[in-house]
Amino acid sequence: MVDRLERLTDLVLVLLHDQRPRSLREIAEEVPGYPPPGEARRQAFERDKRTLREEGILFVTEPIEGPDQFGYRIRAEDFYLPDLELEADEQTALNLAVAGIHFGDPSGRDALWRLGLAAPTGHQPLADLPALPALPVLWEAVHSRCRVTFGYRGGARTVDPAVLRFHGGWWYLVGHDLDRDAPRTFRVDRMEGRPSVGDPGSAQLPEAFDVTGALPEPWQLGEGEIVPVEVLVDAVVAPRVIHELGESAVTDRRADGSVVVRLEVSNTAALRSWVLELAERAEVLRPPALRDELVGWLEAVVAAGGN
Repeated sequence: MVDRLERLTDLVLVLLHDQRPRSLREIAEEVPGYPPPGEARRQAFERDKRTLREEGILFVTEPIEGPDQFGYRIRAEDFYLPDLELEADEQTALNLAVAGIHFGDPSGRDALWRLGLAAPTGHQPLADLPALPALPVLWEAVHSRCRVTFGYRGGARTVDPAVLRFHGGWWYLVGHDLDRDAPRTFRVDRMEGRPSVGDPGSAQLPEAFDVTGALPEPWQLGEGEIVPVEVLVDAVVAPRVIHELGESAVTDRRADGSVVVRLEVSNTAALRSWVLELAERAEVLRPPALRDELVGWLEAVVAAGGN
């Protein structure tokens, strides 16, 4: 009796071998453990495909001659790590990085073998970050341009993904939210359960979607209503702020060198943190409600500190 792990291992080896697409009939002949011809065999194969896909192993379906019509293979370039041609000092630096940060599974350390340097053992990592089950699924979705559906803040979201980004210690999925017909950013660790993935090519980003500016600023990483906010910054920090936000954010330049910048805000807490980093060199001008909210928050902090 062949257990499923052995069958999955054999399936990967067969579909990698000589890069020839194989029909399900051929696969069952070469991989022990599949049921006899019929629906049970097809279901077992689909379960195996789904399991391997969730682990980041991509299948390619191609037309073939004969009654089976379709064949399957795993492309070598999708499966194997490319030769990065690292110098000795670069390999050492990579080894140190993998030794210092663990993500809850050995994949990064195992990858070092392909790069010509054995993974270290016996050393305590500087940080041990939890693995995110959704990440390999999302990587596949981005790579194969698949539409994804996932739970988020108590509701279902359907998204055509554009890119995954690591920013400020968190992974974010950026894409076009079909329910809201707008670009949105989602923190991967806040997704509920594993995302479900559509067919390759099912994701269709709008032509105007800006991938280069895909990761918004912190004050845009929220689900609240987007509010235009104007902030006055003095001449000392104005060059830095303009460099950070870009010239398009400037709505007014004043004679003393100060500037007014316009921000699109959906996360007021993040905006507050940014303004407070600039201390007395920044002032929220409008809208009045947000300005009053910030003033009230500061007064409460001062009052609490005096008690």
